[in-house]
Amino acid sequence: MASMTSFCVNKSKFMPSFPNQTNTQFIPSFNLSLQSSKPISKSLRLRVSSQLIEPDGGILVELVVDEPLRREKKREALELPRIKLSKIDLQWVHVLSEGWASPLRGFMRENEFLQTLHFNSLRLDDGSFVNMSVPIVLAIDELVKTQIGESNRVALFDPSGVEPVAILNDIQIYKHNKEERIARTWGTSARGLPYAEETIANAGEWLIGGDLEVLEPIKYNDGLDRFRKSPAQLRKEFLKRDADAVFAFQLRNPVHNGHALLMTDTRRRLLEMGYKNPILLLHPLGGFTKADDVPLHWRMKQHEKVLEDGVLDPETTVVSIFPSPMHYAGPTEVQWHAKARINAGANFYIVGRDPAGMGHPVEKRDLYDADHGKKVLSMAPGLERLNILPFKVAAYDKTQGKMAFFDPSRPQDFVFISGTKMRTLAKNKESPPDGFMCPGGWKVLVEYYDSLAFSENGKIPEAAAVAV
Repeated sequence: MASMTSFCVNKSKFMPSFPNQTNTQFIPSFNLSLQSSKPISKSLRLRVSSQLIEPDGGILVELVVDEPLRREKKREALELPRIKLSKIDLQWVHVLSEGWASPLRGFMRENEFLQTLHFNSLRLDDGSFVNMSVPIVLAIDELVKTQIGESNRVALFDPSGVEPVAILNDIQIYKHNKEERIARTWGTSARGLPYAEETIANAGEWLIGGDLEVLEPIKYNDGLDRFRKSPAQLRKEFLKRDADAVFAFQLRNPVHNGHALLMTDTRRRLLEMGYKNPILLLHPLGGFTKADDVPLHWRMKQHEKVLEDGVLDPETTVVSIFPSPMHYAGPTEVQWHAKARINAGANFYIVGRDPAGMGHPVEKRDLYDADHGKKVLSMAPGLERLNILPFKVAAYDKTQGKMAFFDPSRPQDFVFISGTKMRTLAKNKESPPDGFMCPGGWKVLVEYYDSLAFSENGKIPEAAAVAV
């Protein structure tokens, strides 16, 4: 199938001022529309196709074993050398099994690992490239390596060590150079990087790659599986809704009215560009996050309230969980976030300030330049088919009593409510200015921070109201 869009304009005329930027279809036409409140002339409109954008490599890779074969495959798994997965390893099995990393067919072998670290892309058999910016690898220690011996296959078991999850075939074991992996992924090897501390620092000295056969769909039985739609399921949903454009927005925080303004304004601009039914994919990250992020259960409960209160239109919004763990690796990681949404059928991706960024783990500064994420996306190899939508800055407009796009001509009228300020207000049970967040959504946030004060043994309570 063809890409969902093709431009009718000479894109080079509208290129933004990124130095030495390749001539792609990422920003030009949409950036033009975001900067202008005037309707787009007919000569600048897009030709619209009802077909969804192709997945990377042309075919969506799905690695779950067909149901008639599952019993036999489980018997095979019980006879193979075993690797016990961590919770984050299982999340990567989930990611791979559904095709988010298409055309990858399993945990990376050494060639794929090196291409990812050094080129942020994978070369296909036909010589073309697809983007792949974060390693998807499985670490093992010396003892497990010895137990595997000469076997060419291993079984992957769940974190309890009881249930077989997958078989890894045609395996390759190679050295795990942790310092190189960390430095190339994050641009620093400073201690305190959340994902690196959780998954790499104490991991084994070897990596094992191979082709996956996942024995059955990954489920968490946490009341949220109904939100975990695979790329294939999302594509089916978009076609069911007659989408002629899909624009994705990733969050790992609660939705406030500034986010909602950006999403609704994006849809309006797409309609001005000639689309008939652009659909929003509101796609919160559902894998590993750092300890001070709002847990997934509470975020999903808050997102549901945003739709219930009519801040976003349920008819034109699909809410789903992106199962990937979070690296907080800035411009490197945001390429992975964008690439995965191509495989789910999105041909537009909204990118904000400092995407996937965090504070430096040692020094009092941001780890990444706040503008580099969107600039990197506009030039990243393998993402040429994706249209990048730069964030417009929203703040609380005191003259209107609501969130609005920042007007630099009257800065005194705007208040920027940071994430830290939002969390402080919620912890103190104080209300934000009217119009900052819908009342139902704010109530959920207050309930979450209130629950922390009463939690015992350091355990974070779940949002009990979220159920299947």
